[in-house]
Amino acid sequence: MGEKIVTRHPDPAKRGRNIDRRNYEAVRTAVLATLRQRGEMTFEALRDEVERRLRGRFQGSVSWYYTTVKLDLEARKLLERVPRSRPQRVRLRGSQTASAGTGRPTAQRRVSSRRR
Repeated sequence: MGEKIVTRHPDPAKRGRNIDRRNYEAVRTAVLATLRQRGEMTFEALRDEVERRLRGRFQGSVSWYYTTVKLDLEARKLLERVPRSRPQRVRLRGSQTASAGTGRPTAQRRVSSRRR
């Protein structure tokens, strides 16, 4: 089994998900590259493009991972929803890039509760 990470959620009352790091990285790369190339897009158009980019190279539900990773990227302030847009539109936030600051999650590590 591959390395797992815990994603973030933009709503502090909700929890992120524990997901496979390779799947996270593949979807994250596709989302950020697409938004850099095309700019602001609808939620659905971006999902469709991410699915197209990953077709045949991804195991699992691209749509589910896309939604989870998009929420994580919002929580990390790398992308944002366009206010008052219907249907929902998303865009890169400012001039953020894929390697900016804390834009990547850290691996989940089990912490022992016993003292050494």
